Amino acid sequence: MAGLVVEGGAMRGLYTDGVLDALLDYKIMFPYVIGVSAGISNAYSYVSKQRGRNWEIIEKYRNDKRYFSIRNYFKEKSIFGMNFIYDEIPNQLIPYDYQALKAYQGKLLAGVTNVKTGKVEYFDQYSADRQFTILRATCALPLFFPVIQLNGNGYYDGGMADPIPIRKSIADGNPKNLIVLTREVGYQKTAGKSTRLSAKLIRKKFPALEPIVLNRHIAYNETVAYCEQLEQEGKAILLRPAAEVNVGRFEKDIPTLKRLYEAGYQDTVAKIDQIREFLQEETLSAKN
Repeated sequence: MAGLVVEGGAMRGLYTDGVLDALLDYKIMFPYVIGVSAGISNAYSYVSKQRGRNWEIIEKYRNDKRYFSIRNYFKEKSIFGMNFIYDEIPNQLIPYDYQALKAYQGKLLAGVTNVKTGKVEYFDQYSADRQFTILRATCALPLFFPVIQLNGNGYYDGGMADPIPIRKSIADGNPKNLIVLTREVGYQKTAGKSTRLSAKLIRKKFPALEPIVLNRHIAYNETVAYCEQLEQEGKAILLRPAAEVNVGRFEKDIPTLKRLYEAGYQDTVAKIDQIREFLQEETLSAKN
């Protein structure tokens, strides 16, 4: 098989939205999709084939206080309105197609970080409920979100333990992958005072997460280098935004976000033949 691997990044995920809508327009559906945080949240609308749904949510609600505001933190201990985003929107305002999710015959995996062990765990689409607890968990940044309880365990953002789950995809039998990153070429994650402060604050309650926070920049940079190596070897196609169109994690300007979305779409169209070839090669290999 060929896998689709998507990085998180909050509002930088608008680049991924453009990629996913282009894949839908060209009728390309990957049989295996894995990701973390905003990336996999967006991919849920991809496998349900709801083209444009993610952009519609951002365009209508990004600057709605129910979506993002300090007041949400006092109500839900999260700056993002978790109940609004993962309950009211999909179940009332911009309905999610649960039947289409059930009809998807591939594997859809969301990575989450176990707060007790510091290890990554993956949940497939069959574990999803109508409040999208799994997606709440994979997006739950420490200090900005509460711990999300699932099956008796507490979880935080999957990007902490596995920021770009390419190795999991390969281990699951996908020798070739389309990898969607949300940072530009040459970006290097660094650790600073805020990293050390975050590690100190989280250590008291979840000691297993302290080294994850302190060393996350090392793991991230090493994984990006590995993705680039796979691309050089012809085992991966990388899509990532140019520096001039990229945005901050909490960007709120709609025209700016639209440019990022359109960049993701156009970058995908430019490589659409290569992506098709990847899928065809893996399909033929599986039959032989």
